[in-house]
Amino acid sequence: MIHQYKSNGYNIVMDVESGSVHVVDDVTYDVIELFENHSKDEVLDSLKEKYPVESIKESLEEVEQLKEDGQLYCEDVYEPFIKDFKKVKKPVVKALCLHIAHDCNLACKYCFAEEGEYHGRRALMSFEVGKKALDFLVENSGARTNLEVDFFGGEPLMNWDVVKQLVEYGRSIEKEKNKNFRFTLTTNGVLLNDEILEFANKEMSNIVLSLDGRKEINDKMRPFRNGKGSYDLIVPKFKKVAESRNQENYYIRGTFTRNNLDFAKDVEHYADLGFKQMSMEPVVAPLEADYSIREEDIPQILEQYDELANFYLERHKQGRGFNFFHFMIDLSQGPCVYKRLAGCGSGTEYLAVTPWGDFYPCHQFVGNEDFLLGNVDEGIVRDDIVEEFSCCNVYSKEDCKNCFAKFYCSGGCAANSYNFTGKINDTYGIGCEMERKRVECSIMIKAALADMES
Repeated sequence: MIHQYKSNGYNIVMDVESGSVHVVDDVTYDVIELFENHSKDEVLDSLKEKYPVESIKESLEEVEQLKEDGQLYCEDVYEPFIKDFKKVKKPVVKALCLHIAHDCNLACKYCFAEEGEYHGRRALMSFEVGKKALDFLVENSGARTNLEVDFFGGEPLMNWDVVKQLVEYGRSIEKEKNKNFRFTLTTNGVLLNDEILEFANKEMSNIVLSLDGRKEINDKMRPFRNGKGSYDLIVPKFKKVAESRNQENYYIRGTFTRNNLDFAKDVEHYADLGFKQMSMEPVVAPLEADYSIREEDIPQILEQYDELANFYLERHKQGRGFNFFHFMIDLSQGPCVYKRLAGCGSGTEYLAVTPWGDFYPCHQFVGNEDFLLGNVDEGIVRDDIVEEFSCCNVYSKEDCKNCFAKFYCSGGCAANSYNFTGKINDTYGIGCEMERKRVECSIMIKAALADMES
């Protein structure tokens, strides 16, 4: 499969199956568009009024060579083997999202966790439940050494003592079990203080800090329960986190909604505040919500990604560069084949754990009893659900088969698919449109950065 597009003055050609990306001149761009379904004479005849004949012939030779070298018009070698590949690749559990607190001190309007309650009751995870969860992870991780545990909520700092106890327990068994825990923390920052930051900087491989950008946007969507905004309280704390970690191993993570379809300005605001690691995610909400993203918003959103890409490049030219999560793309190697085909591993390699020890495929399924997999006492008891998730891949979804971005998004989010189609093995169309644009912007940025360095 070939995907061609023009962006910011670059003619970009992607060979989807091989992963090859080419930046070409105008004549080669047009030759590639015609090459696969036309003879050389037909290509010459079609383009001779537009380009010199010798230039067309040179491009034809180059394209022919690229095809012989396996960099253009490659066949799909994955689809015939996907079923056998899944049988050979037996998933082990490698990551847990510990819902350390089903409670929150903010009242974010778009929160799928319903202010931390997740369709249920407010609760804090006990050390005993968390310990069982870590033991389950160790016992079900096979030969894998590196294990990931994210302390999540609600707001995990509302149960900070248990977080510390679980980290200490994890560290105490690493050597004996031949495991290495990579702990992460996702927080709204309200309760952050020097003591917590010191511990987090010692023990947390990454910290995710929730901030929705400009003050007026953040405070509209992320207020306290009394309606007061959170921006003024948390931004100084987040700046301290970023500096104390040398501007690495953290993310400022925002959510954009219909209230800020000009979200490029919010990312620019992050950069102006001095943050170097950032992400801005589209809200996923029922269409009836006044802040939900709709089909008619897509053109503006795609323009925003273009605007953001240009801002990203301008800042790099100025020596004030930053990392934006959705523009970080690896064209040299990238994820392993299994990851490219099957995605995040929710329901198989990655599980969410509630305060009372129930297992769900990921945090977005928590509270939906149809996806209750088991618990820390009995283990996984719904192998049928695990099997259903294990069969999710880019070839099981009709919309993915002919999509140029399929090996970058790996079929997208199962929870988003379920929330909008009622099936985990489908796609969320609005999300797909955004992902395709982000991939195109990312590759253009790679080309532009290479030019800057040459």
